[in-house]
Amino acid sequence: MKKQTVSFIVSIFSGVVFGIGLALSGMTHPEKVLGFLDFAGVWDPSLLFVLGGAVGTTILTFHFILHRKVPLLSDYFHLPVLTKVDSKLVTGSLIFGIGWGISGYCPGPAIAALADPNWETWIFLPMMLLGFILQQVLARRNVSPAGNT
Repeated sequence: MKKQTVSFIVSIFSGVVFGIGLALSGMTHPEKVLGFLDFAGVWDPSLLFVLGGAVGTTILTFHFILHRKVPLLSDYFHLPVLTKVDSKLVTGSLIFGIGWGISGYCPGPAIAALADPNWETWIFLPMMLLGFILQQVLARRNVSPAGNT
C-alpha cells in the first residue's frame, strides 16, 4: 500500500477518534464550553481534564516523535517556521478567542457536531468557512511576489 494511502487512512481514523473524544467530553456542546470559559459565573472546570489529556499526551510523545529523522507517514515534519509573536498571530488569536467565547464553538467541535447538529451548527459552520475564505483572500492580497509580507 502506498504511503499516501496509509497516511489518508490514518488521518481519517485519527479524525474519527478525535471527534468521538470531543463528543464524549462534551466539547461539541457550546454550553459546556461556555461554562468552562465563564470564570465570573458558574464555572465548569470539567474540560480541564480534556486539556490535561492533550497536554499530557503531547509532553509524553513529542520528545520521541521529534527525535525521528522523518515522520512515519510523511517526508518531513510539518512544523511552524515562525518563531516570534507578530501582529497577525495576536490578531488571529483574538478573533478566534472572541468567536469561541461568543459561540462556544471552535472548528473541531463544530465539525464533530455535524453528527448531532442543531440550528447553531448550521449557522456557525458556513460562517467559519466564509472566515477561512476571507482570510485566504486577504492573505493573498498582502503577499508580495517574493513571498514576504
